[in-house]
Amino acid sequence: MIGISDIEAAAQRIAGHVVRTPTVPSPGLTELLGAPVTVKLELLQRTGSFKARGATAKLLSLTEAERAAGVVAVSGGNHGIALAVMAAALDVKATVVMPRTAPARSIALVEEAGASVRLTDGMGSAFELVTRLRDEGLTLVHPFDDPVVIAAQGTVGLEFAEDADELTDVLVSIGGGGLIAGVAAALRARRPHVRVWGVETEGSETLSEALAAGGPLPVAVSSIVTTLSAPSASRLTYDHVAALVEDVLVVPDREAVRGSLELAEHAKVWAEPAAGCLLPAARKVVERLGDGARLGLVVCGGNVTHREITEWSDRFGLR
Repeated sequence: MIGISDIEAAAQRIAGHVVRTPTVPSPGLTELLGAPVTVKLELLQRTGSFKARGATAKLLSLTEAERAAGVVAVSGGNHGIALAVMAAALDVKATVVMPRTAPARSIALVEEAGASVRLTDGMGSAFELVTRLRDEGLTLVHPFDDPVVIAAQGTVGLEFAEDADELTDVLVSIGGGGLIAGVAAALRARRPHVRVWGVETEGSETLSEALAAGGPLPVAVSSIVTTLSAPSASRLTYDHVAALVEDVLVVPDREAVRGSLELAEHAKVWAEPAAGCLLPAARKVVERLGDGARLGLVVCGGNVTHREITEWSDRFGLR
């Protein structure tokens, strides 16, 4: 299990390479949800998402031989962007394997940063290819199944605990579970009475299905939210969620897109559906808890285009 000392060490390691993102109360979301809301604006992080933290920590941990050989990652978008940009900044050669369903802008950003991009037909085949490249000598920078990466993602929770006023419940989006594992570990140490809730979209139910089954297992990925579309959780992230997370809530893609529109209108931030899914889940939490809930939302990323939001809004009748 990742401990607070691991997270504090990660914070020292990545300081100066990443942004300490704002933690602010949101009057607009407070009015919308009927409970006090504080947001951690990780979409203002370098590369547009929290992923820069884990990628930076892993790159800084490499030996000289590993740096010379280069690194490889699999990504539906944000992890690949973060690794490509941070590897370029630290002068490490990077290869990023992405499914063809990844947002075109994300693929372009990875290429523009100087990384080599390998495209596959889906996330399952992407993970298979990245395993082969690792076996050929590249160092794998896994998006979530790595204690170095999880500890660095936990610095989000460390900052949230230090900068937020009193909270009762914090909501965190889940792909493979690296972010929520780290955030939950940090909050358990610094704010032990705060409940942590995970949020997934339908068709990307890695941790909710794992919890029901008693351990990680392959899941069928069909959600439009590719940045949350891991083909399975890992034992490492499963163990943290099982031990530290109150519950994992699942919301439809349509409501995740609606949440992005609501974040733009009420919180004045342009966030991807991977963050938009927090709002319908927050409504469920408020319904369960009633009066007294004080919510914290980790707004995890903003790498989405106007065209994508418009197309999804039309598709789901939200215009």
